[in-house]
Amino acid sequence: MAEPQQIRLQKHLADCGLGSRRFCEELITAGRVLVDGETVRELGTRVDPERQKIVCNGKVVHREPSVTLLVNKPPKVICSSSDPQGRTSVLDLIEDLPARVYTVGRLDFMSEGLIMVTNDGELAHALMHPRHHVEKVYKVWIDTPLQAQERERMKRGVPDQGETLRVIEIDEGRHTRSGVEYTITLGEGRNRHIRRMMARFDRKVYRLLRMAIGPIRLDGLDTGQWRLAKPSELKLLRQAIADRKTG
Repeated sequence: MAEPQQIRLQKHLADCGLGSRRFCEELITAGRVLVDGETVRELGTRVDPERQKIVCNGKVVHREPSVTLLVNKPPKVICSSSDPQGRTSVLDLIEDLPARVYTVGRLDFMSEGLIMVTNDGELAHALMHPRHHVEKVYKVWIDTPLQAQERERMKRGVPDQGETLRVIEIDEGRHTRSGVEYTITLGEGRNRHIRRMMARFDRKVYRLLRMAIGPIRLDGLDTGQWRLAKPSELKLLRQAIADRKTG
């Protein structure tokens, strides 16, 4: 007889599209998950989804087919699935959602560009894990040019609020009607990373646009639009994650 296929409860909940693995851990510790009728609060509890009944917030959860979407987030749109202030969320932009999905990471309220939406808990966990550092590319428009020594300081690292903020690459910039435009590559992304760095150098950010997450690019996707990620794109993305694990 085959052995039961047991996995961690938080991983199963994430695979079912309830949210990131960290969010699913919060559901467990809050006592909102039952396994075979018993409340489970211990993280790391292993379950066999094929043989056990798992309920979250009063509803039986099942693993859904994996789906990943790419969205070009406009400014003044939030990345949370709900908002007490009634603001538009990324999920509001997607008609006829094919499954329960959630955003992978965040872009702040005024920032725009590429964000991924998925129910693939394993992929989301890998992308958000700080160890993997999948590179992300941004364009930023600011009020005045950065000096060469300032750009070098950004590469070396700038202390801010107990963290060290740094970029992997930043180009020399160019003047446009929208301000001085720079292309910036980040490895580990902190909250409001680029905006905080620019503030340290007394620069005003006019616009911030994420262009790429690893090998996946925003090309051809209009503001507010979305599309399914291509299998070839996801294959390249998973390879980039694997390379970071072994690099």
